[in-house]
Amino acid sequence: MPIYEYRCDSCGSQKEHLQKLSDPVLSICPECGKESYRKMLSAAGFQLKGSGWYATDFKGGDKSSKPADLPPCQGGTASCACNPG
Repeated sequence: MPIYEYRCDSCGSQKEHLQKLSDPVLSICPECGKESYRKMLSAAGFQLKGSGWYATDFKGGDKSSKPADLPPCQGGTASCACNPG
């Protein structure tokens, strides 16, 4: 879910909001209540949830475990399709 950064033109309040892509853009400042709350252009931010590939394959874990070695090319040369030479 994306994290959007907003800033109020009236009072200068600046906050981040976790929103779905389908959520409407916020326009009312939670601090002063004026309709001058604007989405800022900033670096993309998002939050990963659940037990998908990121959580199981890349997030933390044992860094010493490596994938199994690939078998050598047939014929023992480097001229096969998987390793052009």
